[in-house]
Amino acid sequence: MNVFRKRGYEGATLVDLQEAMGGITPTSVYAAFGSKEKLFREAVDHYIHTVGAPPLTALNRGATARASMEGMLQATIDTVCHPDRPRGCLVVLGAINCTEGSRDVQDYLKSLRQLRPKFIKQRLSRGVAEGDLSKKVDIDQLAAFYTAVLDGLSMQAQDGATREDLFATVECAMAAWDAMVQGRAGKSRR
Repeated sequence: MNVFRKRGYEGATLVDLQEAMGGITPTSVYAAFGSKEKLFREAVDHYIHTVGAPPLTALNRGATARASMEGMLQATIDTVCHPDRPRGCLVVLGAINCTEGSRDVQDYLKSLRQLRPKFIKQRLSRGVAEGDLSKKVDIDQLAAFYTAVLDGLSMQAQDGATREDLFATVECAMAAWDAMVQGRAGKSRR
């Protein structure tokens, strides 16, 4: 998982993967996983259920929609900046630009990234149902904005941003909350 997280799908060589798995032979890698892609998918699944789980947990635990959003963003910082692991998010950065031969991997991660706004919308919808958010709130706009912030945190971490820089980004994102939920945010100029 950490090899793929550090180098991405295409950047992780079979030799890198063998070394990370205790020096097993290429034959053993293929016997155990079938292919590099299947190994990658297992690594991503493990990542989602371990390292990547705290932001989604925080999103669902907040007492209010706002607290949930802030908790998710703060948990993301811990995920993307942990001192003992590669920086960034495997789902965001693992296969953004790939050769045509790796298109299935790229599509797989894209499908996982597309779940983020859905989960955020679910939490925001719960906020509307509980009376925490007005029915007039554009939850699609909120979900798109906070998904962009979420993914941006991963990119910034990968590029070396400090935890303090990322927490400042979260503060700015949460400062935008009130304008967005009260309808004062600018409308898209499409």
